[in-house]
Amino acid sequence: MELRQLKQALVLAETLNFHRAAEQLNMTQPPLSTSIKKLEEELGILLFERLPSGLRLTQAGDAVLRNARSALFFVEEMRRAARESEAGDHGQLRVGFVGSAAFALMPAILRSFRQRYPHVELILEEGDGGALLDRLQAHELDVALVRHPIPSAPNLQLTLLQQEPLALAVRHDSVLASKATLTLAELADQPFIISSAQRSPAMHALTLRAFEEAGIEPHIAQQAAQLSTILGLVESGLGIALVPTSAARYVGPELRVIALSGLSSRLLSGIALVMQTESHSAAARNFREHALQVVAP
Repeated sequence: MELRQLKQALVLAETLNFHRAAEQLNMTQPPLSTSIKKLEEELGILLFERLPSGLRLTQAGDAVLRNARSALFFVEEMRRAARESEAGDHGQLRVGFVGSAAFALMPAILRSFRQRYPHVELILEEGDGGALLDRLQAHELDVALVRHPIPSAPNLQLTLLQQEPLALAVRHDSVLASKATLTLAELADQPFIISSAQRSPAMHALTLRAFEEAGIEPHIAQQAAQLSTILGLVESGLGIALVPTSAARYVGPELRVIALSGLSSRLLSGIALVMQTESHSAAARNFREHALQVVAP
């Protein structure tokens, strides 16, 4: 049984005339008669009674063609969904993000994307960088915004969106809070709160590299996964922390963010968009393009 046979049978049911049906189908009458006869033989029933006055749809034929209409409708819906999926206009897009991306970058990208693709359902999931990369590898996410640099990630495509230097977060009443700038060497005796090696490997590695270049062995008081948690621990007085410079825009009155001098140009923190190298969707490609447009200026 072929879809074309179902379409032919439906047109014939509407006209009840082989000649008129063949004209509508842009074919000649003999191939149409042969096609309908083969369909009836395959189904084991008569769809049409051949009468001297013309054709009449049988009771069994009426039941079959009602289902044929439904089948052709769903086939067309499947084709439409496939076209829309290929264009990235519809469907779902699973987006993972680290907490620090939610401050400004993520909202800007989402506004642009939702205006351009209002029929794409965005499923947003916050997590730490290591877990988000694992979920991308497992195809549980389509794209993710994570801290950069990231460890080597096979089968993942990385697009760097933002880069910024590191700064120092301290409590407002710390003896360091009045300083305009500081060097890491001046902070060798301070307790530090740093990113978790397992859950935020990019920032953890970047922080340790900064200490190494400054020639100090820091006292690490606590590790945490998210920037918001780190800032909260600094506010509690547990220690100080290296954070992206942009954190200064989002801290409360209890914290100060101080510039660090003497850092090499390699010590830059960033946000990268990561997605599957080959198996990504059209919606994921569209999301990356909009992200690049947002950060282009």
